[in-house]
Formats: sequence, C-alpha cells, structure tokens
Amino acid sequence: MAETKVFEFQSARGLLNCSLPAGRNHYYYRRLDNGLKRKLETGVVAAFIAALAVLFVHPDYRQGEPSLHGSPAKDFPFTLDGKASRLADLRGKVVVLNFWATWCPPCVDEAPSLNALQQRIAPLGGTVLGVSVDEDQTAYDDFLKTYSIGFPTYRDPSKQIAIGYGTTMYPETFVIDKRGRIDRKIVGPQDWTSAEMIAYFDSALKEK
Repeated sequence: MAETKVFEFQSARGLLNCSLPAGRNHYYYRRLDNGLKRKLETGVVAAFIAALAVLFVHPDYRQGEPSLHGSPAKDFPFTLDGKASRLADLRGKVVVLNFWATWCPPCVDEAPSLNALQQRIAPLGGTVLGVSVDEDQTAYDDFLKTYSIGFPTYRDPSKQIAIGYGTTMYPETFVIDKRGRIDRKIVGPQDWTSAEMIAYFDSALKEK
C-alpha cells in the first residue's frame, strides 16, 4: 500500500488538512462541497439581479443619484407657435417632459407611442412637452412632418434646458405632477401605451 503523509497548515480560511500520497505530485484538500458552493453563488447572483430589477422599476430611480421625486421641476422659457411660454404656465396639468433628438434612434422608436399618449391624456388634463436638442432646424422640421408629431415640442439647440435637468442621454423623460413637482424620471425609450403606463397616468391625472 502506498504511504500517505498528512499535513496541517493554517490558511486565511482556517485550518486545512492535506494529504500527500507517496510518489504523487498533488494534494487533496478538505473543501466545502462543490454543489453547496454553487447553490450559494447562484443564490447571491439571483438576489443581486432581483435588487437591480426593483431599482429599475421603482419610480424614484435615478441611476444612483438622489431621488428627484417630489422636488420642484425647474422652470424654463420656450416658444410654441410663435408664442412665448414657460413651464410654469402648465401648472395644473400633468406634464410629460421628453428630451429627444432626431439623430437618436430610440427617440424615433418611441415617437408613435408619445403621439398616442398625447391623444389619451390631453382631454384629461395632461400634455406631452417635447424638447429637442437638435441643432439642425431642417432636420427638426422634417422629423415633425415625417412622424406627424402631435404633441407640443420646442427646439433648444443650446441644450441648456436638458443640462438644467441633468440630462446627457436621450431620450429622457420627466413626469411632472399638477403642482409642478417631479413625480418620476424615466431613462430611455418607453412604450407609453403599455398597460402599466396607462394605469400610472390614469392615477396621476386623478390626483388634485
């Protein structure tokens, strides 16, 4: 029978036993059962993914920044149909402030559902307000015609309105309640006609 030498040594995880069969160049370690380790690792990963999912769907999510929920929406001037206006003029309405650009493919993708959202909420006391950061007036005008944009929109080539809201990626949307407070920030394109969105806006429009 081959002679086996047994050693004990201290590691960062505690005392380990190792045996060295004579004439062989490998050790046998006493370890946690591999199956148990895999289960533990899988559980940790699943918990992490679930936590991320909760953050993404939570209305107050702002990619690691402090929540904007309940904070006053920054007022700004804009022009619609040649008439000077301000965001504050829309107080009493639910405003869907959408930052977009013609050169942004996701913005193009969500344009039809934003049109549909405008049709739904306008009679109920809400409005979509688009703010484009396009520098090219012709591209902007062509986009409005091509996609039959039916909601109010304003071109701000200086990007100062978007910068004031901390927006650097498009599209990005802020839902502002009737009292002029930010209720929700939404990053990226959305299906504004989904059941979840419809339920959310129905609730927001009923609030005083």
